[in-house]
Amino acid sequence: MSGSFLDSLANRGAMPAVEKTLAYSEARLAMISENVANVHTPGYRAKQLDVQGFQSALRDALTTKGADPFKRLDVSVGREVVTDASGRMSVRPSDAPVEHSMLHDGTNQSIERQMAMLAETGMTYELATMLLNGSFGSLRKAIRGSV
Repeated sequence: MSGSFLDSLANRGAMPAVEKTLAYSEARLAMISENVANVHTPGYRAKQLDVQGFQSALRDALTTKGADPFKRLDVSVGREVVTDASGRMSVRPSDAPVEHSMLHDGTNQSIERQMAMLAETGMTYELATMLLNGSFGSLRKAIRGSV
């Protein structure tokens, strides 16, 4: 029974949403890093993840989950973000569409856009880390009885 008690503690409040946001941001940072590493690779097509789609799917998943601490938070955004039967979320970037025109080397990305996405995603990742750390800090205090 203690496993279900711990599960209910970990699935209360904002913790599941912060966990999913952290996983999504980590995948997005990896994708941006790959895009930047290949910025001068002829013919390379930049990858993308739909941030607004993820945020909308997370909001819908939170509504569906409600306040039930035993219900999983399943987030899915088309083929990019999928939650499997065990509750693990996987993220698969898709090819970014050509915005205006292909560059002379056949790529479809600008380093400026990638750096802006990197800064935005880095801030989201840092915020999610701080929120999750705060939640675990509160649990540690409760376990120690120093609330």
